[in-house]
Amino acid sequence: MGMSHAVLALEVGWGTTMAIKTLVILMVIPLGALILGYTFLLKMMSHMQSRLGPMDPGGFHGWFQLVGDGLKFLQKEDIMPNDADRRVFAAAPAVVVLSTFLVFAVIPMGPDLVVKDLDVGVFYALAVSSLSVVGVLMAGWASANKFALLGALRAAAQLIAYELPLILAVVGVVMQAGTMSLQGIVYAQRDGSIFGWSGMGDPFIFTQFIGFALFLVAAQAELTQAPFDMPVAESELVSGYMVEYTGFRFLFFFIGEFGTAFAFSALAATLFLGGWSIPGVTGDMANILGPFALFAKLMFVAFLMFWVRFTYPRLREDQLQALAWKVLIPIGLLNILLTGIFKVGF
Repeated sequence: MGMSHAVLALEVGWGTTMAIKTLVILMVIPLGALILGYTFLLKMMSHMQSRLGPMDPGGFHGWFQLVGDGLKFLQKEDIMPNDADRRVFAAAPAVVVLSTFLVFAVIPMGPDLVVKDLDVGVFYALAVSSLSVVGVLMAGWASANKFALLGALRAAAQLIAYELPLILAVVGVVMQAGTMSLQGIVYAQRDGSIFGWSGMGDPFIFTQFIGFALFLVAAQAELTQAPFDMPVAESELVSGYMVEYTGFRFLFFFIGEFGTAFAFSALAATLFLGGWSIPGVTGDMANILGPFALFAKLMFVAFLMFWVRFTYPRLREDQLQALAWKVLIPIGLLNILLTGIFKVGF
């Protein structure tokens, strides 16, 4: 009896800890990323383009604009087309947002700050991030609108095409680290050395710079952000698969876009920039400073992605597909070949 009670107490304690971690990761972090990304990155890009936009509401740099936008979406009427498949139409935004939040469950923010350190964490993160295409197809089909359906089909073709270079970009990191655990990849970078010098570890960006560039391009396409925003081209499809959505349902797609941008940024920071690790910082201090280090690195990656978004014009559909199949995938395969050669030779 004593042993059974101890096991039961251990399971209850483990379950409580897991529930708390899950709530923190899946609620607080994506919400914080959305707020900071919306207020910081968009306003930074406005400054870069000398396009100040709404800088007045709320005083300092228009901080109240985010609150105003949120209230505006919430008070708008929830309209649903008469011919729409109501259940699928209502569920689509939730599927898109859920796929984004699930990525954060395996991204470590410190030695002990991770919901679940899976042995196949990389595989899990890439797998759940691809679930958003299901939500996009649901939205396009259920809207009973030809523009929405065209946008959904474009998005599906684009997401499937750019999943391949995204995965190929990560394979080099997995080969070099010798593990698919995201926590293991962070430790491999923290404990590694560059030509015998271990002062800053071995961030894989130095050896996997091709994979890093490939990852950023493929992630940009996964987000359907310019120059890969053909599925939501306003001049052709009037916002594509989101055309029939209003109010809080449209807000869900908006949250999904920014949340996914930060999920991919956090994933890139973990895979290529050492994640939460700080040279010389270990133990409990790593748990305290780790989240700040990861946040700084992912903001840098997000800055690069949004810089591209607001700089380059939209690609045509044929150019978009040609870039994936004729350029990015061969480069990804070449990077895997070079990684294998250096792994065996050195």
